[in-house]
Amino acid sequence: MTDEDIDKRETDRMYFEQLLNDSYIDPSEEVEYPPVAISMGTYSYETRNGKKTYPIPLGTYGNFSFIQAPPKVGKSFFVSLLTTVYLKENIGSRGGDMRGHRNKREVVHFDTEQGRFHASKMFKRPLEIAGHGFDGYHCHALRSMSPTTRLNYIDWYLETQVEDAGLVIIDGIADLCNNVNCVEESNRVVQKVMEWTEKYDCHMVLVIHSNFGSDKPTGHLGSFLEKKTENQIQLEKNATNKNLVDVICKRTRNKAFDQFSFSINKGLPEIPHLPSFNEILS
Repeated sequence: MTDEDIDKRETDRMYFEQLLNDSYIDPSEEVEYPPVAISMGTYSYETRNGKKTYPIPLGTYGNFSFIQAPPKVGKSFFVSLLTTVYLKENIGSRGGDMRGHRNKREVVHFDTEQGRFHASKMFKRPLEIAGHGFDGYHCHALRSMSPTTRLNYIDWYLETQVEDAGLVIIDGIADLCNNVNCVEESNRVVQKVMEWTEKYDCHMVLVIHSNFGSDKPTGHLGSFLEKKTENQIQLEKNATNKNLVDVICKRTRNKAFDQFSFSINKGLPEIPHLPSFNEILS
């Protein structure tokens, strides 16, 4: 065995020992519930130590969720609502039961589809909803970049320009691929998302279109996201009220949040109070 072979074996040993430290889980160890980044309502259940109540996650730290919808349904408005809730933690009646669990962490929002004018309008919505600006709110329009440059730019920015990323939004994730039906490219993007969420212990919200005439997210990329995501959130126009957009928990690894709706009021999104059955009867 040459000195070069010996050096390689030692390098491999050190590398896999680090992977062992990161990956090993003792099955007898009590692993705590991951901290929630954004929630929608609460749920309670009985334990040996009495009743416990937890927020129902729209997303937890260290994981990613994705939002899917056909074009022009209102994805960017819903993202603006999520952003505002996270930055302000509670926006009152406009946010319904949605709550942010920010703890002074930062929001980084990357838009890949819109030019500077329309991206700027979207980035301003949280300020208009809240009525004030925010510290730790990073906004970037990446439309002019190539897919590879976008991915590398996001990687660089999170590594060097953000102190404590709590919520990271990529609208839309498909623009980090040259071809969403390429298995290798799609897998590379999803693996990068999983790396970012673990490295920065953030929650990532990804936005992707649905296939035309289908409720499936676009391409192999969409299929890979479905397998790895914490929450798959689907937006649909309400069948009976054209002014409402329904928010549906299509898949989750947690307790599913109840379906709810939002509307656009004077150019800003809100969750309207819809009377319950008992309220209608009273």
